[in-house]
Amino acid sequence: MPELDSRALDLLQPFLLTDKVALVTGASSGFGREFADALSAAGAKVVLAARRLELIEAARDEIIASGGEAMAVAMDITDSASIARALDAVETQFGTVTIVVNNAGISMPRPLLEMDDDAWNQVVATNLSGAAYVTRETASRMVAAGAKGSVVNIASILAVRVQSFLTSYAAAKAGLVQFTKNAALELAQHGIRVNAICPGYFATDITRAWLASEEGQALQERIPQRRVGDISELFGPLLLLASDAGSHMTGASIVIDGGHVLSEL
Repeated sequence: MPELDSRALDLLQPFLLTDKVALVTGASSGFGREFADALSAAGAKVVLAARRLELIEAARDEIIASGGEAMAVAMDITDSASIARALDAVETQFGTVTIVVNNAGISMPRPLLEMDDDAWNQVVATNLSGAAYVTRETASRMVAAGAKGSVVNIASILAVRVQSFLTSYAAAKAGLVQFTKNAALELAQHGIRVNAICPGYFATDITRAWLASEEGQALQERIPQRRVGDISELFGPLLLLASDAGSHMTGASIVIDGGHVLSEL
């Protein structure tokens, strides 16, 4: 492969995250684990956060072994005190977090008529309230430090379309998209951008077996590109929103789904 000339290097430079501190919630598996690797490869010092520390320590060690800088912190995103304690530890080791990837999320598929209060509240607390709490705390610290930053919320195509048995998840993700817009409006004056990514179906360790089933194959036939995504196809949009390359983007929600939301009714 020929070496990149100076024009190409200048073009790619804004995508780099050299020495920036990036927090990824829900970093123990799936999107979060892969996002941590991508941010590290772009030069960021990565903070992997999850409720159970043992689930992210191995991921931290792998990033360090690959030449990156990383730390693992225990964080319950539904508990503001837990978020503050984790960020205190981060600031001691790495400094102020200026890139936030609100990735943690859960779903509890069940019919609305069979959903109890606890199931509803858990989904909304993790997918919506938790992202809001993390954004509030990290943004407050950026403002106090006089630092600009970027928040990337991981929403879903269910913020704009619907699917049976996922009422709580869809409502929370739709709320997260609207939260993204409002937070972007309020935080713009501080140099903090807030955007969202709305993924469709992607192949992960959790979904691969189902995607290979008859039902999963039928779903893929309804996607205009006739396939689900690979997680690596999220890295470009993630780096765009996290880096200075997206410096004039705030309040945006980017759908990445192979055209799924465009499918005919």
